[in-house]
Amino acid sequence: MSSTRPGGNGAPPQLGRTGSGKGGKTKMRDLAGWAKARHAAKKTLKWGAIIGLVTAVAGAIAVYIIYKSIDLPDPNRDFQTEKTTVFYSDGKHVLGGFALQNRESVELDEVPVHMQDAVISAEDQSFETNQGLDPKGIVRAAWKNVSSETEQGASTITQQYVKILYLSSERTWERKIKEAFLAVKVQNTLSKDQILEGYLNTIYYGRGAYGVQAASQAYFRKDAKDLTIPESAALASIINSPGTFDPAVGKDNRQRLLERYNYVINGMVELGRLGEAQAAKFEGQLPKFPEVEEQSEYGGQRGHLLTLVREHLVAQGFAEEEISGGGLQVVTTLDWQAQRAAGRATREVPPKGKEQLHVALASIEPGTGALRAMIGGEDFLGENPQAQVNFATSPVPPGSAFKPFALTAGLESGFTLEDRFNGNSPYYLPNGETIENQGENAGESLGYISLTTATQESVNTAYMDMVMKIGDSGGIQQVIDASIDAGVPASSPGLDKPFPSVVLGSASVAPVEMAESYGTFAALGEQASWYLIEKVSDASGVRLEHKLETERAFDADIVSNVTYALQQVITPEGTGYNALELERPAAGKTGTATGPDLDGDGEGDVVSSWFVGYTPQLSTAVMMVRGNSRKPLNDGYIDTFYGGGYPAMTWTRYMKAALRGLPVEDFPDPATLDREPATSTPPSTRLTPTAPTGEPSSSTTPEPPSSTATNEPPTTTKPTTEPPTSDPPTSDPPTSDPPTSDPPTTDPPTSDPPTSDPPTTDPPTSDPPTTDPPT
Repeated sequence: MSSTRPGGNGAPPQLGRTGSGKGGKTKMRDLAGWAKARHAAKKTLKWGAIIGLVTAVAGAIAVYIIYKSIDLPDPNRDFQTEKTTVFYSDGKHVLGGFALQNRESVELDEVPVHMQDAVISAEDQSFETNQGLDPKGIVRAAWKNVSSETEQGASTITQQYVKILYLSSERTWERKIKEAFLAVKVQNTLSKDQILEGYLNTIYYGRGAYGVQAASQAYFRKDAKDLTIPESAALASIINSPGTFDPAVGKDNRQRLLERYNYVINGMVELGRLGEAQAAKFEGQLPKFPEVEEQSEYGGQRGHLLTLVREHLVAQGFAEEEISGGGLQVVTTLDWQAQRAAGRATREVPPKGKEQLHVALASIEPGTGALRAMIGGEDFLGENPQAQVNFATSPVPPGSAFKPFALTAGLESGFTLEDRFNGNSPYYLPNGETIENQGENAGESLGYISLTTATQESVNTAYMDMVMKIGDSGGIQQVIDASIDAGVPASSPGLDKPFPSVVLGSASVAPVEMAESYGTFAALGEQASWYLIEKVSDASGVRLEHKLETERAFDADIVSNVTYALQQVITPEGTGYNALELERPAAGKTGTATGPDLDGDGEGDVVSSWFVGYTPQLSTAVMMVRGNSRKPLNDGYIDTFYGGGYPAMTWTRYMKAALRGLPVEDFPDPATLDREPATSTPPSTRLTPTAPTGEPSSSTTPEPPSSTATNEPPTTTKPTTEPPTSDPPTSDPPTSDPPTSDPPTTDPPTSDPPTSDPPTTDPPTSDPPTTDPPT
């Protein structure tokens, strides 16, 4: 049966559908003209929309996948480091520091709100609301860069922080895309406060300062928490371009900074962070900037001291990366006032304008070993070849300043200060060598004199007679042992063999070690090794704290007699009379060490000049040398070259200032020593020769007991043999020529003893003076 609906199959007719397509649908071929064009446009838009939507969704999915797959990279290590700060003993005065970058991080609540507001005004006014990126700012900056010749950035605070902490400063699209992703990542990982705190502690402000705390000190010499509104606005302005806005560079910079500063102040007003009345008060006038200190971190004595601090930190187990970037707080033993006093004394007392004259000073607290002051020599950054040699830690022969150890050995062997010894000159050693008295009584015999007088007048022959009566080589070894017990390192060049010259100070000892050793006498025989680091702490707490360790070296009764004898040195009749100006009880010993003939005149030359002394509160050594300690002091170079002159006067000037305000303390009276005296039989011929053949030997020059600084110090005849050379241990920088130190030597009359060279090391060295073997 057929359908009765028009259109076939019984379907009703489709009115209006007359196209050639299925069901009468109009197709492109059915249209013409405008209708055809409009139909094509609709179709294109439809498919364009579909494709666009798919692309957008795909792009969003891709961005999401990339975002989720990106982890925050490890921060740039340099920007995580913090400066290690080194303090004097009070924990307040700063000696200096070590840093890859000068930075000290602070909590956000330690930064004034107005400093935070100033930085937001200067660098990212949408910081509080943006999501790590600022699209409006990007468009604005792009238009500005296209429409004018100036360049404008659009990086948010978050982007800047990301670039510094995780990326580099290279200008590539790859870096910019990475920066954008990381900025959003950081924005969604950290709070705004955390981002701002990190930024404030990371950004560079110029003058070597990274972070707001270092910048506050660099520009205004104050902590960040104390910054005023104008100071905050100025620092925030400088961030944009430190080289362009640092006012210390010149007037142009100052003008540019003022314009930027006004922009920041106005921005704070627009953000509602500063009232208009306040802004009017600050606008147009920069805050006052203190004068820039033209001073290097390592200039003057700071270089010597900071180098020593670093060495001691390494010795205590701190790694180099911790020292330079671990934010350590290091409290040293150095006393701020004492260090200043040492600087003044060593600058003002010695003769001026003497090229390569090095004056070293080391001051130790008896009973603890704490180093209270140190002068290493010249300006650490000076042009002198020995500028970076720390002479206070460099072994140099101390001459007669070594005699107190012989005195101690004699008293321990049973002698007393009243015992009398042969002060005649020459004094003959069993091997035929001689030692002579010098100075005002050069070549004259003084007869038998007490040990007190021998100390007061620094009589070589009487001292050698005493040591020979202890037991020739055995007596010399007891002197060496006493020096080591007091604090002289057993490894000191020239101490390894019992040569007679050791008794009179031919071995090389550093001033700081002499100060420590005399400090043992000041502490009534209690020995404490010297140290420099009191405490080290970091963000985790205390990392190191010094623990006092002492050891009984000598009986207190023995020491009371040593001190009494050394007090007689500081009398009008003693060689250390210049120290009388201290005007408080003190004990000490002069020393003038004579080495080989350095100027070709046939006579031994003075290579070092010393005064070492102590009160109950402080033990101090002062030493003078010339050049690398192998140049003569006695060739007209200075007017007086022995220890009772400039060294004693420098010691006195320093001690007077360092002890100012401290109570005047006396020493105990000398105890009565009731002991079995050492043998007085003539010494045997088992005496060890002074040294093997080598360079011409040297001698120690005792100080003449005189009241005028110009008296000729005694001189000793030098033996005919040459001492072996030995390089003392190195003490400092690789850039200077350290002095050299040669162990003493003498030729036995009948045979050539085998050579013995002391251990070699680096720093300053000097030819140890050989003492004239007694005659």
